[in-house]
Amino acid sequence: MQVKLSDLRQETLKALLKYGHAVPEAQTIAEVLLFAQMRGSNQGVVKLIGSGMPRDPQAGEVRITRETRVSALVDGSRNAGIVVMNRATELCLTKARSSGIGIVGTFNSCTSTGAIGYYTRKVALEGYLGVAFSGSSPAVCPYGSYEPLFGTNPLSVGIPTAAEPLVLDMATAAITWFGLIEARTAGRQIAPDVAYDASGRPTTDPEAAMGGAIRTFDRGPKSSGLSLIVELLTGPLVSASFAGFGDATGNWGNLVVAIDPGLLVDPVQFGVETSQLIERVKGAKFLPSVRDVLVPGERESRIANECERSGTIEIEDHLYTELKRAAAPD
Repeated sequence: MQVKLSDLRQETLKALLKYGHAVPEAQTIAEVLLFAQMRGSNQGVVKLIGSGMPRDPQAGEVRITRETRVSALVDGSRNAGIVVMNRATELCLTKARSSGIGIVGTFNSCTSTGAIGYYTRKVALEGYLGVAFSGSSPAVCPYGSYEPLFGTNPLSVGIPTAAEPLVLDMATAAITWFGLIEARTAGRQIAPDVAYDASGRPTTDPEAAMGGAIRTFDRGPKSSGLSLIVELLTGPLVSASFAGFGDATGNWGNLVVAIDPGLLVDPVQFGVETSQLIERVKGAKFLPSVRDVLVPGERESRIANECERSGTIEIEDHLYTELKRAAAPD
């Protein structure tokens, strides 16, 4: 169905307030969720249905536990991952502005950070290269296994250009956890090669996949290796849980890096040359069945721009119904 963006934003905020978040927290979380929803990502308001995103009653003050001129380690104190990652990104940018580079790790947050392209885009809009990684509880099996050990382990890179930043945002899993929730909510099957059930049999049932394991994105050793690297960067490196070790329900980790291209080259020229490269890729000869060569984030930006232009957004009927249920007064 088509709904007004203003209505979707209102229902999202109402649900977050009902889940116990203070207004500033709810506004931060809503901004990141709607960023994803407007780009056709399953990292949007689907996070508010079902068990949703209740504020942890044990949540405390987000605090820095270790710090240098260029780095910091942040204890999320069981706050929402989006709130913690937003704080980490701001801190990372502050350090990059003064030192040319910032690197911030977080631990002890207990919900998803949402579409991590939001954070690397924020970094790139400031003229810095942004890199981010996010961990979560075990849901993905390594190649050759059907045991869930890794999180869906997304990574993102944001590159400043002379115009809109180039943003790569990808999970290392074949489908995200919230992709399974979306499919289950809509009563849809999933692709036949993205998940196993609890006995290691391929399944198209999202419910069975949630009790089994998701495969990595190329179903092979390369994506499995990449997922392992993200697990290391968002687990042992930042004092968070990993592969089932530690508190996998309440100690998720993240890492964000901001780098000034001026450390190596003239930043203005860098922006010009990145734009030239993008234009060259866009102008590449394409196959007869292809109408346009897309670069990372381009399709998503087109969807978001159209949403902004029309003031409306298309959302799956069952999802919007469940969101309104989550937002309704008890």
